[in-house]
Amino acid sequence: MLTIGQLADYAGVTTKAIRHYHERGLLTEPDRDSSGYRRYTAAHAITLVKIRTLANAGVPLARVRDLLDAGQEALAAAIAEIDHDLENRMAQLSRSRDQLAQLRGGDRLYVSPEVADYLDDLRDLGVSERAIQVERDGWILMQTASPEDSALWIAEKRELMTDPEFRALYLDHDAAYDWSPDDPRLPGLADRTRDWFAEHPSRVETRPVHNPEIAELAARSQPGASSPAWERLAQLMTRQPHRP
Repeated sequence: MLTIGQLADYAGVTTKAIRHYHERGLLTEPDRDSSGYRRYTAAHAITLVKIRTLANAGVPLARVRDLLDAGQEALAAAIAEIDHDLENRMAQLSRSRDQLAQLRGGDRLYVSPEVADYLDDLRDLGVSERAIQVERDGWILMQTASPEDSALWIAEKRELMTDPEFRALYLDHDAAYDWSPDDPRLPGLADRTRDWFAEHPSRVETRPVHNPEIAELAARSQPGASSPAWERLAQLMTRQPHRP
């Protein structure tokens, strides 16, 4: 006859684990003897070793009870099922590890490789992190809501960034974010921007958008997506060209 401590030492578990198995109905709890101690038998030890073996193999405790007294065929089928579940969990863990690895790469966890490369190009160009974050958040929304549109837009956007004049405009617009709305440079920037887009009509922005609500949300609702100077710039671009 064994005390709970001796049984725990024999099976290589803790007394807390044994009590937990009692609570789960996996291991019967013996009555106390005249000294007030619970005394465990060899049958308890055998059952406890079975529980420990199954649990260490990854069998959920909820399944252990059914397997303790299962026949060989039923046990083999149950183990095969549990093994399949474990395989799926391992695959999910592997995917989670891949995502964690991507986290170290920053943007690449949230957007496509094409968009991530584009954002890296912006950094190399000297674009502010504020503007890059606004771009990234917009692409996250668009790629989720309209992957087909997003793929076309990023292809054109990356092509546009190969144009030195467009790159200069992009940098000037980025810098203008912090200007005063009365800055005398704004009318000239508005004229340059209007002229450039008049000569380079977009091939994709005129296409119907599959999810216009999300497109509007991406364009208007992000923190940092506008400023007083940018709002003034947008007004100037709708007016007649300002010529000195």
